[in-house]
Amino acid sequence: MIVREKGNWFRMLFIWRGSVLVKIYPRLLVLFLMSSVVVYSHGNFFSYKIPLNSAPFTLMGLALAIFLGFYNNASYDRYWEGRKLWGALLNDTRSLARQALTMGKPQQNPEEHRNFIHLLIAFTHSLKHQLRRTDPLPDLKRLLPPSQVQTLEPAIYKPMTILLMLGNWVNEKVQKGEIDTITQAAFDRNFNQLSDIVGGCERIASTPIPFTYSVLLHRTVYLYCFLLPFGLVDSIGWMTPVIVVFIGYTFMALDAVVGEIEEPFGNQPNDLALNTMSHMIETTLLEMAQEPLPESLPRKNKHIVD
Repeated sequence: MIVREKGNWFRMLFIWRGSVLVKIYPRLLVLFLMSSVVVYSHGNFFSYKIPLNSAPFTLMGLALAIFLGFYNNASYDRYWEGRKLWGALLNDTRSLARQALTMGKPQQNPEEHRNFIHLLIAFTHSLKHQLRRTDPLPDLKRLLPPSQVQTLEPAIYKPMTILLMLGNWVNEKVQKGEIDTITQAAFDRNFNQLSDIVGGCERIASTPIPFTYSVLLHRTVYLYCFLLPFGLVDSIGWMTPVIVVFIGYTFMALDAVVGEIEEPFGNQPNDLALNTMSHMIETTLLEMAQEPLPESLPRKNKHIVD
């Protein structure tokens, strides 16, 4: 996720790192060269004059802008829902940690509290790894005892297995008389909310926007941009490459941004910073349990958090 100060408008004109310009500048260069050839040939293609003017591109541009707006809204809805789910995860894990630390009897074993807190942290990291399709074992081995890691290793849906362990922890306390049934119901409500968060994240990750929308948008954007020089060359002449590249940048950049945020749990610069959010949850839960805090996460650069 890109985090920058937005106060200096002049510097923002020249920002390179973290912008989609890094991805699309080769296409813009090709578009500029093609536009220059069209200007040089006066809109002729193999001695045949392409009979285009700006009128059809006005109509096509309006339709394309509407479609881009729809696709951008659909993608940003997925991004924002993912951010809300991870915000809810922070709140629910804090609530569960507070309940475990304060609602039991004083004679409870502190090591058992520690295991509950670490299970919550492991739940967060395992959900992150499941969404990003990365290996959770290093984090699980760092946080949990070998017996629990051995139980989790063959599990396909590790967050739900950890949620089962958390529920068993509460049931054991109820059987020992250390937690009453009212407190158990409070725990259970938060466990249900964690289950809803996992389900919501899995729904976003496993049901992308239909591929046909991406293909249609991509084809339309590039067909529009590469035909545009023929429609402008007779009216604006040598300025055609400049205007075409500017319009192409607008459409191609939005196409690239939409392609990033429709999968909000990935590793692109504009995706959600799951590593940072997982680290924040781990830090706040360890602080509540009065345990040593983890080291700060290193950044790839000062403006991008992962």
